Amino acid sequence: MPISPNQGSTGGGTTVTITGTNLAGATAVHFGSKLATITANTATSVTVISPSGTGTVNVTVTTAGGTSNPLPFYYVGAPFKSSISPISGVTGGGNTVTINGTGLSTATSVAFGAATAVPTVVNDSQLTVVVPPGAGPGSVGVSVTTAGGTNNGFTYTYVDAPTIATVLPAAGPTSGGTPVAITGTGLTTTQSVTFNGVPAPFTVISDTVVSAVTPPGAAGTVDVVVTTTGGSATAIGAFTYTAGPGI
Repeated sequence: MPISPNQGSTGGGTTVTITGTNLAGATAVHFGSKLATITANTATSVTVISPSGTGTVNVTVTTAGGTSNPLPFYYVGAPFKSSISPISGVTGGGNTVTINGTGLSTATSVAFGAATAVPTVVNDSQLTVVVPPGAGPGSVGVSVTTAGGTNNGFTYTYVDAPTIATVLPAAGPTSGGTPVAITGTGLTTTQSVTFNGVPAPFTVISDTVVSAVTPPGAAGTVDVVVTTTGGSATAIGAFTYTAGPGI
């Protein structure tokens, strides 16, 4: 007489189907000493809603013909999350997040706001999940659903990819040291600014302006790249290093 699923939340509420023979007219289904609520019954199956409980209990079906052999049912506590990393990413999703905690081995889904994804369970204390696309930039709640229930409490921030509109001034000496204003969008979480791949010191002024100081560079036109938690934006040939005069 199989039982499916054979585990559920300690708080009860799990829909469980028991299959076998001569099950018509079931009058009671016990989970240990507690009665379950019967929602459907045929000669070969009984569907019930599990009561609350802990540990491992025996499940039996009682009909006019007697009581069945017992089957084990395992109560699982709700998951506990201790950390999530990283805590932000592009609005389009696609990056991998690691969640640490306990009771994660039966995880079936992870919700990022209204969007859900199927996780990869590493072990009972860790899972990874590919972040689904978000509805737009902003923070959403993160919840993990397991056989033991759902646990939330973390937030994840979707960030739009940055854009670059202007780099001014557009030229400066090869010795570097030129203060430059980079305008665009989605610049609040800027992590780096590079001129031809060389990192430059920068200050975030607002979501639309980043101030940077050019590093030294060889004469010529170079790309400017701004990298944020939402991705990278490249202004091709946006700055020109100019060699000083010589006599």
